[in-house]
Amino acid sequence: MAAERDSHPPASPRRARAASGSQVAAPSTRGRPEQQPAPAREPFDRSRVEVRRSARRSRTVSAYREGDRTIVLIPARMSHAEEQRWVAQMLEKLAAQESRRVLGDDALVARARELSVAYLAGRAQPAQVRWVTNQNSRWGSCTPSERTIRLSHRLQGMPEYVVDYVLLHELAHLLVPDHGPDFWALLEAYPRTERARGYLEGVVSAARLPHIPGARHADPAEPGPAESCG
Repeated sequence: MAAERDSHPPASPRRARAASGSQVAAPSTRGRPEQQPAPAREPFDRSRVEVRRSARRSRTVSAYREGDRTIVLIPARMSHAEEQRWVAQMLEKLAAQESRRVLGDDALVARARELSVAYLAGRAQPAQVRWVTNQNSRWGSCTPSERTIRLSHRLQGMPEYVVDYVLLHELAHLLVPDHGPDFWALLEAYPRTERARGYLEGVVSAARLPHIPGARHADPAEPGPAESCG
């Protein structure tokens, strides 16, 4: 979050969530000529971005995540060309912020509890969640009998929603050890499942790494559910 904030108080609880996003001051364009018309093709996926204009907002541009969407708050006076430029910039800032976050083991436990409450009705209660450096064939694993979850250190530096997906994936295994329909039904509530899986698939393809966790096609080398699962 940039240091400078808009001087107006939040208009709703949703606006309050902007504190977990990114905010920067937009330069004044008063007295300046209108910029050139925006290009026909927008530099971002409009279906995943919601732009909200506000007449009360005059100096700052803010952005934050809301489920599978990104909310960008801009001054009402901005032209369409300025809107595109600032949305693209804020998307980059959010991605950079998320990639810098590396949770410690204690924070992983706290995050696991939050995800369990939010998406699994609090039913998944791990006894331990920690990073490990010896998992190069999977992103995460769990041992249901001991209620332990391990995440590969290779996830560190990836976007927060990707880490959350892998963590939620392993939490779901505490309730359903296999990858059957009941297991996948548990992950339907998480709005960024497909996006996170797509991100990991891209990493796998780019780096030629092993399979992503819990691929729907069984991995013959994967341990049975009594030992661990991923």
